[in-house]
Amino acid sequence: MEKLTDYIKIQKKIRRHQLMRSAAIYTLLIIWALIVLFPFYWMLLTSVKSYGSYNAERIPTFFTASPTLQNYADAFTAVPLARYLANTLFFTIATTAIMIFVITLAAYAFARLEFRGKNIIFTLFLSLMMIPSELVIITNFVTVTDWDMRNTFLGLILPSVTSVFYIYLLKENFEQVPDELYRAAKVDGTSDLKYLCKVMIPICRPTLVTVIILKVIECWNSYVWPRLITDDPNYFLVSNGIQEIRENGFGRENIPAMMAAVVVICVPLIVLFLVFRKKIMEGVSRGGTKG
Repeated sequence: MEKLTDYIKIQKKIRRHQLMRSAAIYTLLIIWALIVLFPFYWMLLTSVKSYGSYNAERIPTFFTASPTLQNYADAFTAVPLARYLANTLFFTIATTAIMIFVITLAAYAFARLEFRGKNIIFTLFLSLMMIPSELVIITNFVTVTDWDMRNTFLGLILPSVTSVFYIYLLKENFEQVPDELYRAAKVDGTSDLKYLCKVMIPICRPTLVTVIILKVIECWNSYVWPRLITDDPNYFLVSNGIQEIRENGFGRENIPAMMAAVVVICVPLIVLFLVFRKKIMEGVSRGGTKG
């Protein structure tokens, strides 16, 4: 009887420690979440404050009693924000589509095809990841300028249509597909291109979806290269457009409208991540085979 009583006491003590540990962890997570989300809340709050009420605040307030959407209308009428969004959408779709085509063929070649010097070529290919991005930007800038492709969508897109890291990630997934499937397909007379489209891509779809989402986010947030290669507002992306808004009188004077423009630019990426967050985690964590 005493042993049973001691056992019950020990279990209660263990449960109490577990509850205290869980409470401490969740408390820290909530505090950290508030710290991370506060800038987004402040951005959204400022975007719905009127110009007069914002300028009248000597001490910033954490809420507003009279929200307005006029700042969003001003953001689209005072500057060509719609054009910036259209340019970014075109740049993102075109760059992502071309890159997926390029890296899929490259990853399949390194994973399944046999040719002389494949391992050496792939090793040299991976060594490109060691080169600082600043050096690559300088080289690309000189090349694009010499080819007279500044202030063109082609000049914006071409330097971003491949990625060593994505090729490596996709190659590793392709290699996890059993070799028996490839040999069986070759016995049936299936071409490599058909095997890639009918077998490899469906099996490795989670990784491809992850690569697409990450590339879309990368293109949408691209700043340095578009800033270097374009000085014509007709080719500005949202990153350049926001900088242009900030530097001109409109952005410096009307902070609420500036924040409204930032909200409009951020919302697509936030929605994309919230919708596909499970796909991103699944594509990074799982292997190439199903089951």
